[in-house]
Amino acid sequence: QVQLVESGGGLVQAGGSLRLSCAASGSIFSINAMGWYRQAPGKQRELVAAITSGGSTNYADSVKGRFTISRDNAKNTVYLQMNSLKPEDTTVYYCNALITRIGVPTGVQGDYWGQGTQVTVSS
Repeated sequence: QVQLVESGGGLVQAGGSLRLSCAASGSIFSINAMGWYRQAPGKQRELVAAITSGGSTNYADSVKGRFTISRDNAKNTVYLQMNSLKPEDTTVYYCNALITRIGVPTGVQGDYWGQGTQVTVSS
């Protein structure tokens, strides 16, 4: 089994900062891309930021310059530093990882999700 556990969400005033963390655990052989998504009520889940195992990053236009994704491969953990938060950033944030489990053929990846963490930005 593989689990992704998120932490760091909460309530913050506009202009403030939060740092989300997501730790992967279980029978992990390797982790490829990791990322953060968010989903507002009634809307599709959207990519916020992603990072490859080599450190290449990709961001949604709406968060460029404000959010920074990073990862600690030794801890199987991905982070999202969110600065200059806006009320429109309010929603649930989900961690995602493409993981090859121990005992699974190389190149076969599973798509895993965390349980979600609420971020609320007050105006």
